[in-house]
Amino acid sequence: MQRFLTFGVAAAWLVGCAAGVDRAEPVAIPFAPGACEVGVYQSADSFVTITRRGEGMRYTFNDGRTGNIGDGAQVECGEGVVQVDKSHIWQKRAMRVTNTEFESLGVRLAGQLIEPAEAGPNTPLVVLAHGSEELGWIEAVSYPYQFAGRGVSVFVYDKRGTGRSEGSYSQNFPQLADDLVAASFEAKRLAADRFGSFGLFGFSQGGWIVPLAAERAGADYIGIGYGLVVDILEEDASQVELELREAGYGDDVIAKAKEMTDVTARLAISGYSDGLEDLSALQTKYGDEDWFSLVRGGFSGIILGMSADDLGQNGIPMFDRLNIDWSIKPMDVLRDVNVPQLWVLAQNDREAPVSKTLEQLLALRGEGKDLKIFMFPDTDHGMWEYQQGSDGSRILTRVTDRYYDLLADWAGASLQPPYAMSEVK
Repeated sequence: MQRFLTFGVAAAWLVGCAAGVDRAEPVAIPFAPGACEVGVYQSADSFVTITRRGEGMRYTFNDGRTGNIGDGAQVECGEGVVQVDKSHIWQKRAMRVTNTEFESLGVRLAGQLIEPAEAGPNTPLVVLAHGSEELGWIEAVSYPYQFAGRGVSVFVYDKRGTGRSEGSYSQNFPQLADDLVAASFEAKRLAADRFGSFGLFGFSQGGWIVPLAAERAGADYIGIGYGLVVDILEEDASQVELELREAGYGDDVIAKAKEMTDVTARLAISGYSDGLEDLSALQTKYGDEDWFSLVRGGFSGIILGMSADDLGQNGIPMFDRLNIDWSIKPMDVLRDVNVPQLWVLAQNDREAPVSKTLEQLLALRGEGKDLKIFMFPDTDHGMWEYQQGSDGSRILTRVTDRYYDLLADWAGASLQPPYAMSEVK
């Protein structure tokens, strides 16, 4: 499908500023601290977003530097402005914000459309599908404002069971895809006559959901950030292998761990009925070896820490409430996606190891799928840069530079590399 070409998002931003969108050069005037307001605040050539996080507030610059508002923070709030580095005052950018409620499968969901003040019939419109966290996204994450600050209209919603939305929290991908389709219809209704191309972006778990919804939502393109092209069982096994290799274990231990994850997979998909005897046998066989206690994965570590009797009788309530559909095979789903796809991977992702996903994406490209793949170096899940300690622990520092640019440029059909160490050809 031919992408609808829009103006470059950088140009959109400048046009908006010229049209009267508030902006401010650094000025030497007294600053009066005040309550923080969610939104985008900009200087002549940069911007920062302010969002809520629990009882506090968080700032994120357009280049990914981020932190909490508070004593000694790089960003302080005032009335309609922020002060940056205790010297520069940036004004809040005008946006059209529309709050709404819509229904999906009988559940009321809360959504919000954020549009640049200059939005018109050539403005890209995107809907965001967030990850597995039980956090509502409305006003809570930087993504919507990072898009809007770059001239892209964005619809964000709290998925079922989170934030302002009703229903029970779920990790049932077909159900969540139905919700994403409903959100797409609502976004288009609210932004009627003020958008051009339309796309879906999914992050982490959202990378499984977006392809399921793409055709029904009428997407012109999709974008996936730090997602996977493996199923949930393969993700768990990949995480276990990565954990053990990072701890210094070789192929002999990996083979033993594979025995374990084969059994935990059978247990998971059977409702803890198939594999109980094998679980007990493997716990006896390997339970005293040093590597055994290091196994975490997505669910294997929990299962290995339980007795077969306990597991068979009580299950795992924290997982059982998620209503997981174990049948989804991402490669089959992606073969049915017939619009351009952007995949952005974190090179050192511990939660979503990239090797198998990259292999699968290249296979799909070989089958003729229109795929752009970018890999950001020295990043973990969420595209976070980090500092790694001698014990292997990581302290997340910032979202890597140019990641947000890549997403918005893809929505605007105006890629302007380089973005990362390389585009994967």
